Amino acid sequence: MKIKLQQAILLSLATLSLGAQAQQAANLQAKIAMCIGCHGIPGYQASFPEIHKVPKISGQGERYIANALQAYAKGERKHPTMRGIAQSLSEQDIKDIAAYYAQQVKITAPETVPAPSQDVAKLFERGACASCHGTNFSKPLDPSYPKLGGQHADYLYVALKAYHTEGNPVVGRGNAIMGAQVKQFKPAELKQMAQYLASLDGELKTVPQSSTR
Repeated sequence: MKIKLQQAILLSLATLSLGAQAQQAANLQAKIAMCIGCHGIPGYQASFPEIHKVPKISGQGERYIANALQAYAKGERKHPTMRGIAQSLSEQDIKDIAAYYAQQVKITAPETVPAPSQDVAKLFERGACASCHGTNFSKPLDPSYPKLGGQHADYLYVALKAYHTEGNPVVGRGNAIMGAQVKQFKPAELKQMAQYLASLDGELKTVPQSSTR
């Protein structure tokens, strides 16, 4: 009798545990549902502030994703759609979403990458980009910095140009360090840098997902 009671208790606990895990999974899917419509479609293009592919975020750094969402919520990164989404999230939501996308794929970028042309190399040297983002641009020195290798060129270009923008209520980025670095470059130079970064093998990917699953 005692053994049967113990077995019944263990079975009940296991059922409760499985139920809790299923509920957690359902809650997470509900949180990322807003993300999938853009970031779960390979090659998906946004039209604001100009046409560009939305960034690859699977495999991106967890802390970077969280910081980016917090910056959108605070208005430090200006983007009406992203701000509305970020402001609807709790701190725990942001942590869960960041962890989900950071772990969604595991790709290891090569330690060394092809060198850019001499002219483009001078641009990266002037900006000291590798000192923060790593020599292969996929191993940032601080987890709050983004991985850049293999990211879409048009997204990188739009993101970099946003640091040039001032006084616009819906476009721009407020990071003082990045602003100072980027403002020394002309748009054509930023485009060259973005194209080189996009050509690299990195750790980022867009994982196809259905919002109706």
